[in-house]
Amino acid sequence: MARDMAEKDILKMEVDQLKKEVSTPRSAVSAAAKETIEFVEAQSPEDPLIKGVPEATNPFKEKGGCIIS
Repeated sequence: MARDMAEKDILKMEVDQLKKEVSTPRSAVSAAAKETIEFVEAQSPEDPLIKGVPEATNPFKEKGGCIIS
């Protein structure tokens, strides 16, 4: 696509993209990290990857074993 466009058109697209990026609201990494940690800690009691899945409701448990003799 870029090969078919004139250099002027490509530069205009880049300028438009940079204008969008400049207007995007930013937040401090320290604040975002705190919010992320709080969210993860709040969701961890219900997280099946942390607490595990009960065997009775686990759809992926093995129904039978494989015996090789």
